[in-house]
Amino acid sequence: MPSIAARLIPIWLRQYQLSALPTDVIAGLVVGVLVIPQSLGYAVLAGLPPVYGLYAAIVPVIVYAWIGSSNIQAVGPVAITAIMTASSLHPYAAEGAQQYVLMASLLSLTVGVLLWLAGQLKLGWIMQFISRGVSAGFISGAAVLIFVSQLKYLTAIPIAGNGLIGYLSSMQMYAQQLHPPTFIIGMTAFALLVANRYGSKWVWQSWLSSSYAKWAERLFPLILLGVAILLSISLHWTTNGVATIGSIPQGLPTFTLPYVPNFGEALNLLPSAGLMALIIFVSSSSVANNYARLRSESFDANRELTGLGLANMAGGFFQSFTVAGGFSRTAINADSGAKTPVASLMTVVVMIAALIAFGNALAPLPYALLGATIMASIIGLVDMTTFKSAWQRDRLDAASFMAAFMGVLIFGLNTGLVIGLMVSFASLIWQSSKPHVAIVGQLAGTGHFRNINRHNVVTFSNLLMLRIDESIFFGNSESVHRRVVQATQQYPKAHEIILIMSAVNHIDLTGQEMLISLNQELLVQNKHLNFSFIKGPVMDIIEHTQIITELSGHVYLSTMDAVDALKDTYSPII
Repeated sequence: MPSIAARLIPIWLRQYQLSALPTDVIAGLVVGVLVIPQSLGYAVLAGLPPVYGLYAAIVPVIVYAWIGSSNIQAVGPVAITAIMTASSLHPYAAEGAQQYVLMASLLSLTVGVLLWLAGQLKLGWIMQFISRGVSAGFISGAAVLIFVSQLKYLTAIPIAGNGLIGYLSSMQMYAQQLHPPTFIIGMTAFALLVANRYGSKWVWQSWLSSSYAKWAERLFPLILLGVAILLSISLHWTTNGVATIGSIPQGLPTFTLPYVPNFGEALNLLPSAGLMALIIFVSSSSVANNYARLRSESFDANRELTGLGLANMAGGFFQSFTVAGGFSRTAINADSGAKTPVASLMTVVVMIAALIAFGNALAPLPYALLGATIMASIIGLVDMTTFKSAWQRDRLDAASFMAAFMGVLIFGLNTGLVIGLMVSFASLIWQSSKPHVAIVGQLAGTGHFRNINRHNVVTFSNLLMLRIDESIFFGNSESVHRRVVQATQQYPKAHEIILIMSAVNHIDLTGQEMLISLNQELLVQNKHLNFSFIKGPVMDIIEHTQIITELSGHVYLSTMDAVDALKDTYSPII
């Protein structure tokens, strides 16, 4: 049995090869430098002072690098957790900056505890119950809200609200407070960032090689940040009424106890924390699992839950707000050559250097640039491709997308997600309540049986064979009963009814009662009920029930055995 020290040292560190160190160091430095403005912006998006974006990229990142399941996932402040933090703590915004900061740390701690508990309870499987439509609709709706919410930094209009209607109403109400210099700065930065992100083919690739163009695109936001600081100083933007972030406190985040709420406050915070934990797990796991698959590495969903949970718990005591795996920063980390979590630890070194040495240098940075940075980066999260694909292939998933999307825009993040989940589960129940029950016949000369409406098959005058393509439970038992009765009326000469159970994985109590009643109804009509292909686990459930003990027909190992035993004359289906 390994010693305690050995168990505390992660496997990746025990197996670390020094040949990976140069690429890890470079990747960590690149990610650290490039996400500084992004981290500052996400803190502002969360309603916190900008420095808390750097705080959130230190202790939680160290903890996840040590414990998390992914070798290259870059954890830190992200747009979704930032906007959900602001939405969840909106009632506390008026109670003072210090109270709000402590509540943000408490929210991080609460989310962390929920994620950690889920990991200990092995609830990693839960991510498969969030449909693609719901997750894409939620993220797309959140992206639109984030985009609109940042207009307050580009216009100086005090926009506020919980949904799109609230934001637009407040914008209209206070439109006269538009500050032209701020608007010009913000819109110019936004236009440049959008051109850089989505027009790289014309902006960079027209005169640079592909490798240089890629780095030019990545470094441009950082260059723009530097130019904005220089212009702010030389043109005295602050004295002209342009809001800047001001001096950033130098020094590392300190150990701070989160706010201890009363019972009512804790209860109010719990639903928001639960939804945040769910979204963090689903989004982070999707990123980590995708890269693990591309790199032929293993992925443990329960370990991911534990890693994310402990990262947020630790952050809650070191002035952090809720963090998650980032789509863009993980992509940069991978593209820059990261091999192990050493790259994330190097990113922490960059953040520490920024806090110790560059706090005053960032003071003239206008909030308008941070807002423009978030707006430009968030556009790509509006996932209309998934909606178009769902509309073409699965209208129910498209409905789930629209429910989550519109729910978020109208009612806010938490309610919107719940609406999307409810529509998704309702769609699942609706699909299950209408099981496919096919009348089948035999493919001539074979032991295979297929749908009579799709294949040229042989049927037998005294047999009616039906394949049930769904488990039988309380939500669909009446539909199965109705379909079987309709089929017997359609083929009145068939007095041997064979239910093919190859696709039935479970029969609940309601389903069992339906089959018992069906057997009795058929017997009154001088018809016999038979089964074929009952799976072992299903037979274990029904073997000693009236379904089998009072069955008017027989149970056959295969449909071919049933046909050989029961067939009379036959006639081909034309």
